Amino acid sequence: MISFITEKKSSWDKLKEETRPIFIYGMGDGALKIMSVFRQKGILLSGIFASDDFVRGHSFEGYRVHKLSEIEEMVDDFVVVLAFAAGYQAIVDKIHNLAARHTLYVPDVPVAGGGLFTYEYCLQNAAKLRRVYDSLEDDYSRKVYANIINFKISGNIDYLSSVTTPKADIYRNIIKPKLNETYVDLGAYNGDTIRELLEFTHGMYAGIYALEPDRKNFKKLSKFIDGMLHVFAYNAAAWCVDTELPFSAKAGRQSSISASSDTMIQALSVDNILSRRSASIIKMDVEGFEREAIWGAANTIARYSPKLMVSLYHRNEDIFELPLLVKTINPDYKLYIRHQLYIPAWETNLYATL
Repeated sequence: MISFITEKKSSWDKLKEETRPIFIYGMGDGALKIMSVFRQKGILLSGIFASDDFVRGHSFEGYRVHKLSEIEEMVDDFVVVLAFAAGYQAIVDKIHNLAARHTLYVPDVPVAGGGLFTYEYCLQNAAKLRRVYDSLEDDYSRKVYANIINFKISGNIDYLSSVTTPKADIYRNIIKPKLNETYVDLGAYNGDTIRELLEFTHGMYAGIYALEPDRKNFKKLSKFIDGMLHVFAYNAAAWCVDTELPFSAKAGRQSSISASSDTMIQALSVDNILSRRSASIIKMDVEGFEREAIWGAANTIARYSPKLMVSLYHRNEDIFELPLLVKTINPDYKLYIRHQLYIPAWETNLYATL
């Protein structure tokens, strides 16, 4: 028994017991993953709908894509299963408005890897979850941790809205960037997180090392940093050693290392890039390979204790394995967990400082 986990029944089990029609809201990879679990568990799907502005006679996996207004005209009482991610206030508000009118579930499906995050999964990893919970530095981190886990089991978005922290508060109260930071950005995308940091340092820094494996994103990154001094950008993935890896390029941030791809890219470790030089902040958002990136920075983390910002939401095990790994490499760290505005529990991150 883990006292801070109060949800025992998964969203999947609740959906399995539903007698009302169940409709998936959204199309794409998330919907495909949810439909796969529906088939495995024998959950009956009544249809698919999308926001009214996006419906243009689409079909998806053999289902006609309806407008929400059409479903509401046809069916008095139905269940909505959200199948896309929302990271902007207007969309999040829209989802909460929908949840006020209909029963809404946001089932947790991992971005990378397999398996489902259920109460049974938590029981299997109870000792590790408890160790992380007990190692967190403040009460709010423990509340966030508990809420994220309960959300992942239940699919209830209320758990997220009560622990959402603005990004600016995290920078001001936990990261506290100074004017002479040496910043390592793993998964630098188009330079957006470099831009974030510089907003808090008034454009000042000592050095920046940025890794971005996707070629299109790297071109945008290169354009952003053009003319900036002491900035070193690598069209490479972050890894535990220097090597080459198969890579699948997808739209936006979703590109990732993939064994099914024939395209090879360079992969580098932070320790080798820095070559015993120090770093003061390391950010890791590498689509499910944070563990390998942490190992690749282990010497830097142990020797220089840089402030860490690490994504915890790509794989089921990340929420306990990554904090424990960081604490093993450098026991002096204080660990914090914060969740930024997002549905589902994406943008749930680990922050480590001295």
